Amino acid sequence: MDFLYNVFAVLHFVGWAIVLGGYIASIKGSGLYRGVFHGAATALVAGVLMVGTAEMSGMWDDGGPSMAKIGVKLVIALVIAVLAFLAKRQGAKGDNGTGPVSPGLKHTIGALTLVNIVVAVFW
Repeated sequence: MDFLYNVFAVLHFVGWAIVLGGYIASIKGSGLYRGVFHGAATALVAGVLMVGTAEMSGMWDDGGPSMAKIGVKLVIALVIAVLAFLAKRQGAKGDNGTGPVSPGLKHTIGALTLVNIVVAVFW
């Protein structure tokens, strides 16, 4: 089960890297890369599977992370995934799926991604 947990952890990190990298790469432009939604969905699903695997295997019987922390990260990840989906749909109306996205929407995705990383590291 440790191996499976580590596979989900790698997928979780890669998903957040795609979200943050896609946001940073699109800061100067008016659009947002479609991969941001896929990265957010990957990170969300992998995070849920990480927690489920750790709980089933008893990996966290000695304490583990706070369930409040996991709940906060889950809510933030859900919001990011929904916002990324909305940005993907908004951008699909433009040039070949890479049309303009509201700056507030795009920067909210980036800010919440950083908040989720800070919560993971410092809580």
